[in-house]
Amino acid sequence: MRGPVPDAEPNTHTCPVCLALPGTLPTINRQAVEHVLATGAAIGRRPATTRWDRKNYFYPDLPKGYQISQYDLPLASHGSLTFETTGGRSRSGSRALTWRRTPQARPCGGRRRHAVSLVDFNRAGVPLMEIVTEPEIRTGEQARRYAEELRLLLRAIDVSDAEMENGQMRVEANVSLRLREPSPSGSGPK
Repeated sequence: MRGPVPDAEPNTHTCPVCLALPGTLPTINRQAVEHVLATGAAIGRRPATTRWDRKNYFYPDLPKGYQISQYDLPLASHGSLTFETTGGRSRSGSRALTWRRTPQARPCGGRRRHAVSLVDFNRAGVPLMEIVTEPEIRTGEQARRYAEELRLLLRAIDVSDAEMENGQMRVEANVSLRLREPSPSGSGPK
């Protein structure tokens, strides 16, 4: 999935649906769904059924006030991605692979004039593919290698250029801290 044209003038790549103009109805981006299904086929499998959910919330740069996504029945799930690390081969399973329209448009340069914020809606309707992994990535190296391997895969199957600097891919790490398990002899951490 490709993002908007970099450095485009504000609000030049929008549509009535993305701007939630009166009389418009939500539409599915067929190509985005096909890209998610292709990615699912490359790393996992597709369930027999999916369901589209509507998540309502307010953001100043989300004119519709809602986002379309899948919660319980994602487009793909139970896949995995294998990657090499200095410790050998690693694998991370995917819990869900979903499609949604991104809620975040890019603010227009952060300029404030007369207590007014200017917003660039060029990204308001850009589709977002979200991959939720199982909690089995244990090191920073594994996280980095997973992201690198995923980026290569997305480029190889031609579903995204996955350019982080252009907002086409991002990684949101959820870090859990835990105590090390005691050694079998009970003399302290492993």
